[in-house]
Amino acid sequence: MIRRTILVGEDDAEVREYLGMTLRCRGYDVQLAVDGEEVVSHLQAGRPASLVLLDIMMPNKDGWETLRDIRNMRLDTPVIMLSGMFSPPNVVQAMKNGATDFLAKPVSHDDLGRAIEQALAGRPADHPLLEPSTDWETAMFFGRNPAMNHLKASLPKVASSDVPVLIQGETGTGKEVLARLLHELSPRSNRPFVKLNCAAMPSELIESELFGYERGAFTGAFHKKAGLFELADQGTIFLDEIGDMDVRLQAKLLQVLQDQEFRRLGGTEIVRVQVRVIAATHRDLSQAIRDRTFREDLYYRLNVFTLNLPSLRERKEDIAGLTEFLIRRHSPEDSQPPTLTPQLQAALTAFPWPGNIRQLENIVRKLMVLREQNLIVNELKALEKGVEAPGSDSSGKPVRKRPEIESGSLLKQASLAKEEAEVAAILDALQKSRWNRKQAAAMLNIEYKALLYKMKKMSIEERARKISLSA
Repeated sequence: MIRRTILVGEDDAEVREYLGMTLRCRGYDVQLAVDGEEVVSHLQAGRPASLVLLDIMMPNKDGWETLRDIRNMRLDTPVIMLSGMFSPPNVVQAMKNGATDFLAKPVSHDDLGRAIEQALAGRPADHPLLEPSTDWETAMFFGRNPAMNHLKASLPKVASSDVPVLIQGETGTGKEVLARLLHELSPRSNRPFVKLNCAAMPSELIESELFGYERGAFTGAFHKKAGLFELADQGTIFLDEIGDMDVRLQAKLLQVLQDQEFRRLGGTEIVRVQVRVIAATHRDLSQAIRDRTFREDLYYRLNVFTLNLPSLRERKEDIAGLTEFLIRRHSPEDSQPPTLTPQLQAALTAFPWPGNIRQLENIVRKLMVLREQNLIVNELKALEKGVEAPGSDSSGKPVRKRPEIESGSLLKQASLAKEEAEVAAILDALQKSRWNRKQAAAMLNIEYKALLYKMKKMSIEERARKISLSA
């Protein structure tokens, strides 16, 4: 019998553990997420999820936004919403946004079991849209490049250990995806994976995010809050861009790594955790140590295993395969992926890719909208005139020349004009068909699902409302 996997999105640690234990007792595999961003990342990576349990009130990304993201990904995975504020308007909003069911907290074992069984009734054990996780991992990390093949061979052993890992590589090479893969391959895979970008907020906020705080610890601390280390207990915490962490905060982090214990801000109670730490940076930490912006003792504590992700320009042999994979990934369900012309293939291979895989994906997404390969070739050539391959910047960032002329401006104008024309045609067809989407699709000579995809992507309903209000 194939076991089904339930993905739980819940920020309250006690409720999350209760749901996880209840579901495991009923024979389900369980994946736990602490917020909406974790839920979406899990699904985007193609990891298994037969059903999603989603709390409405969550930090970073709440349940409503997460539900919209899931449906925008064209996944028909059942989603059951959970909320301590049960009201008819909430139920109606959940159903309109594509939820399968709505349960009020606290939810009983029996009610939860019945709701899940009803949502999964008649569905295949493995959702076909969630199968290609291996393809994603293969395409993003493992190609013909020798460095990537060496990384592939070492991953199972590194993942199975409990020691800290330091991932080094330029921005856009896939450091976070590699960290998640390490977690998924580890014995902690059914425990939380939480992340913090150390470059995205001030050090004062980072400290409270990592270690939590007690009520009254500072102005605005109206209640006790658990930090990310507590939320990640028995799981993995990913500290992205750790090279940008304030040096004063590094001392406290070092203590947690050594003793696996800490105090919340404003608290006296010692909190003990068992967490695996994965850190990542695009900076040269050896140079940062010499500059006294990074602690040497913390570096050696983190640097038990170091995994180096090469830049995309060092993986010329993998660019074609990566591009084809990303084209398939971003092609509408009912459309035929385009075949790359020799000119575009040559331009893709020759380009230095300062933004690495992230930049390549953006180019592919633009190609899927424009469907004009010559425009992409011209854009890459224009961009290349203003980009030099990195080499002398000690931070690892690419060295750029200032272009004499703003490159890509004509392409942007063409793209906007094309989009506006497409929006106008869709709105005209919908108005003529009195918003009968199937008739509108026939009038536009496109597939029904392709029309729905375009309507979501271009926010057609929102545009129509604005037009009606201004009329």
